Amino acid sequence: MVDFCINGGGMVGAALALGLAQQQYNVVVIEPFLPKPFSDSDGPDLRVSAISDASVTLLEALGAWQHIKAMRVKPYTGLSVWDEPQHRTDFTAQSINVPQLGYFVENRLLQLGCLQALEQFENVTVITGKKVKRIALEQTATVTLADDTSIEAQWLVGADGANSQVRQAAGIGTNGWQYAQQAMGITVEMQKPVDAITWQQFTPSGPKAFLPMFGNYASLVWYDSVDELKRLKSLNNAQLTQEITAAFPQELTLNNNTFSVVDKAVFPLTRSHANSYIKGCSVILGDAAHTINPLAGQGVNLGFKDIEAFLSVTAKRMPLHSDAFVSALKQDFETPRKRDNVIMMTAMDGFYTLFSNDVAPIKWIRNQLLSVAQRIEPAKKEVLKYAIGMR
Repeated sequence: MVDFCINGGGMVGAALALGLAQQQYNVVVIEPFLPKPFSDSDGPDLRVSAISDASVTLLEALGAWQHIKAMRVKPYTGLSVWDEPQHRTDFTAQSINVPQLGYFVENRLLQLGCLQALEQFENVTVITGKKVKRIALEQTATVTLADDTSIEAQWLVGADGANSQVRQAAGIGTNGWQYAQQAMGITVEMQKPVDAITWQQFTPSGPKAFLPMFGNYASLVWYDSVDELKRLKSLNNAQLTQEITAAFPQELTLNNNTFSVVDKAVFPLTRSHANSYIKGCSVILGDAAHTINPLAGQGVNLGFKDIEAFLSVTAKRMPLHSDAFVSALKQDFETPRKRDNVIMMTAMDGFYTLFSNDVAPIKWIRNQLLSVAQRIEPAKKEVLKYAIGMR
């Protein structure tokens, strides 16, 4: 019997396995589909995350960041938000005396870096190419794979995404909704190098965002109605380039920096929150426990915060099925993480509602907020520190 069986070896599952391995627990990670190995000649991936400095600190402590950074990352030093150009707020790393606000990293490389770091641990087994067929949860957890091999663990951890098998097997309910809008992720190659600045313009139909990537690449995010994004997705790359040029702010093509579309995909936007993170001998974290509007790129950072809280409990080395361990999990992991995740979800929804409509009084309020935020440096610094995980 192993101590922990983690279903899902993505960014969050693999990172958690690293932390548990460092704490000398015996761990099995089940990941049916390993990511494609990295090559310098690879083009950019569509799925990109904004990694806060706080998350980087965790990944460094876990021994994964050195592998991730050896592949490719894009530090960014500036963040700008506006509705109309005259109501603009600019945040800079220099203003709070840090070298960067965070990094943009392709999700596949985050996962690969964690998996590479896991290779040094003999107390971790990564099972690939096999799906979970059945989960039985009693005093301990028994996971049966597609080939009928089974794993018994004192605790089963669901790091298996929004459609978590572990959450469903444990009978943990969720609350939430799917947003009326969707988001199109578009990878573009700029003619000239891109600045290390990310920006977001809010419009009544939804935000338009720019995320710098390695080299001359960038990721655009276009929020809009399902019908509009369906239309845009049907266009060829040349036609989509014309639509982007017309819809996105002029910052995209400043100094005649033209671009070409490399890839595109549409993603649904869902808010979901599990009613509990712990049930019996199972625990869920990351997207298995909560999905959030990706407006500020906080999704995976919330998952990494879940890991920190979970590892703070397992570091105490209590017997894993003792009342003291379960109590500590509830007090130091579930309660604070549920609270903080709800706060972030609510903040993102409020932000989204405030900025993605054209009602005159609300428009006036948001413009005043942006103008005030730009002028009051102490308040702006505190907002920025919170956004990047320094608070």
